[in-house]
Amino acid sequence: MIRLFTLISWACLTLLEASNLYAAAPAEELRFKEKFVAAMPGRVRELLKVYDPATGHFDGKVWECRDQNRMYALAVAYATPGQPCHKDPKLLAVIVKAGDALIEAMDSEGAWVYRKKDGSTWGMIRSPWVYARWIMTFALIGDDMPPERREAWQQALTLGFTAIARNDLKEVHNIASFRAMGLYQAGLTLGRPEWCRQAADFLLKVVAAQFEGGYWKEGGGPLVVEYNAVYVEALGHYYAMSHDRRVLPALEKAAAYHTHFTYPDGRSVETLDQRNPFSPVVPLGNVGFSFSPVGRAWLQQQWAREPKIARDADLMAAMVHHGEEGPMTPLPAQDTFILPEAGVPKAATIRRDGWFVALSAFTTPVANVRWHQDRQNLISIYHDKTGLLLGGGNTKLQPAWSNFTVGDPSLLVHQPGDTNPNFIPPAGRLFHVPSDAQLVEGPEPGLDLTYGPEQCRLRVRWVAPQTIAYQVETTLTSGLPVAAHLTLLPKIGKTLTNGSGQTAVLDNAPLEWSARELAGQLRYSGCQLTLPATATLAWPKLPHNPYVKDGHAEPAEGRIVITLPFDAQHTRYEVLIEIPANN
Repeated sequence: MIRLFTLISWACLTLLEASNLYAAAPAEELRFKEKFVAAMPGRVRELLKVYDPATGHFDGKVWECRDQNRMYALAVAYATPGQPCHKDPKLLAVIVKAGDALIEAMDSEGAWVYRKKDGSTWGMIRSPWVYARWIMTFALIGDDMPPERREAWQQALTLGFTAIARNDLKEVHNIASFRAMGLYQAGLTLGRPEWCRQAADFLLKVVAAQFEGGYWKEGGGPLVVEYNAVYVEALGHYYAMSHDRRVLPALEKAAAYHTHFTYPDGRSVETLDQRNPFSPVVPLGNVGFSFSPVGRAWLQQQWAREPKIARDADLMAAMVHHGEEGPMTPLPAQDTFILPEAGVPKAATIRRDGWFVALSAFTTPVANVRWHQDRQNLISIYHDKTGLLLGGGNTKLQPAWSNFTVGDPSLLVHQPGDTNPNFIPPAGRLFHVPSDAQLVEGPEPGLDLTYGPEQCRLRVRWVAPQTIAYQVETTLTSGLPVAAHLTLLPKIGKTLTNGSGQTAVLDNAPLEWSARELAGQLRYSGCQLTLPATATLAWPKLPHNPYVKDGHAEPAEGRIVITLPFDAQHTRYEVLIEIPANN
């Protein structure tokens, strides 16, 4: 690797201290380009550590086409004046070799094997993430490339984008949106104005498909975290290239949406998300957030909370290349926010006394596809001292994650090794997703829910600044068993203590406490729960991981599940959640 480092002048490899990379600008302005440009030499060094000059691959353990996305950050460093990497011919050679590796691996339709780091393959893909970064790289370095390599790149990119224009812009979707953005850049760079027109027309359809609350739907519900941000990024790069002001209102609405559905610690609220469960990662945003005052304020907030901005070469490159500095709007600090859809309240966030509660009344039928998660977990409860406590989002093939179940949960389970499961529960025998949900506003907010033949409800009541009550209630008219479930987020290594005085350190080992053992009390991760005498506890209740081919998940992805069974003597329960004052 020392030999590789000699390819680029040592001055180019100076690493700045990450802790000094981002300091908040004056409250009314977001300024970042000067700091990010100064950090580029350090990012180049980090990227070259995983570059193989023999193959042009990055991260050679298990190579996938997306590894080559790193070329974009190198190209921005190469093309940006004012720092030592600018126009460095040795760096140019690295970038060219990285693109050549994509040419070698692509098929006659411009696709690559969709391979993941676990070695699994998922067919062929014209990856929008790769094509967008590849064509932006070509736009930055093409004039300086050796003529024969420039011609080879131009032919390969033309092949791929011809196929994208012909086949891949059929309907509004986050992947198609990113492909359209890349196609617009390809039209500019390769002299194909018809591609620019096609891409612009498609991206205006994306704008039209946005809901008034600032989100896009796939599979019947909002995308809160990663995938909603994909639309924002695609429209942001498009605006930077086109200056098409028709997309600016959509970018501003999307930024406002993300500000409302971000926890106080910077992590994304998962409650509305139909694609991913809760993630401990603080999202850093993307270039699309930089084109509105509220988006820039959200970026500043996120970057101040997550020092990893100092290592994200791709994000910093995009912000230098296409981001916009400017004024910020102070983020809202209201106690309650209601998200409407077509005038109907569909979700809420409530901020009070250090608590943050999120409620979702979005419902969709269970889909027999792995990517659209079951809308089963419609409440999340967070506290400033503990982070997210209860909730954690959605999955498939795991009714224990549902707020309520009507019927037998054992009828819907993940079979180990099954790569093509049936995700639909048996008709009439299990209802784990509500068919209807109504948001209840007021001093005791909550949800009224319909599960097949039964009506269920949940409410949140503030008892004291340190204590809230979580109330659940149901009808019992069908003869089917009905239960409520509380999903607690796992914190490996933390100790659980029950009302019997038993303790257990949370690890990979299964844990089950009966109602007698749990004895109506649980202390865990800085909070204390006072539970009904009938409550039981089980760990780990594992999700179905759609991004692993056989769906398997590790214990850390699971949930601690407290089950409250209903019967004729118990149709209503209350759980007290307390944060001790000395915590």
